[in-house]
Amino acid sequence: MTDTWNPLLREQITWHWDNQLRPRISGLTDDEYFWEPAPGCWSLRPRGTGTAPVQVGAGAMTIDFAMTRPDPAPLTTIAWRLAHVIVGVLAVRSAAHLGRAPTDYQAFEYAATADEALAQLDAEYATWLAGVESLGETGLARPCGEAEGPYAERPLAALVLHIHRELIHHLSEVCLLRDLYLHTHKEAS
Repeated sequence: MTDTWNPLLREQITWHWDNQLRPRISGLTDDEYFWEPAPGCWSLRPRGTGTAPVQVGAGAMTIDFAMTRPDPAPLTTIAWRLAHVIVGVLAVRSAAHLGRAPTDYQAFEYAATADEALAQLDAEYATWLAGVESLGETGLARPCGEAEGPYAERPLAALVLHIHRELIHHLSEVCLLRDLYLHTHKEAS
């Protein structure tokens, strides 16, 4: 086999990103970004306006969540889902394993507009891909370490695959929410 695992892992996500995910979220509007399709949604909100048990963030916007997840969990907006991908899926993992500056949900400055969120997403995705590339084959084989709980003893390659599943999963949810928005907000003709 002439292919090595590092380019194959990157190709796996770049194909989905370039051909399915990113084109479907281009042009996201602020109305879609903040749309709450059901009562009690978790979202991003201007500081001091949230009603969730916990609201954190370093800037003017905070993200809704709870330390113990309610059952059933609230439906989340596109803004919340993008923030989760940007911070929890990409930035935190890039910081833990790939040399990105440390961050977490409390320290992050969340986007107040859809355009800002897409710019954050693009930046964190680029950081992730460059970081994975920098691992080479040797880095992919090293254990994840304690920060990754169930992945602690597994190779970083397993975490890379998990992050790619998370990107595909959550960004597909964003695409579905865009479809629902489109079909529930059609202009009367």
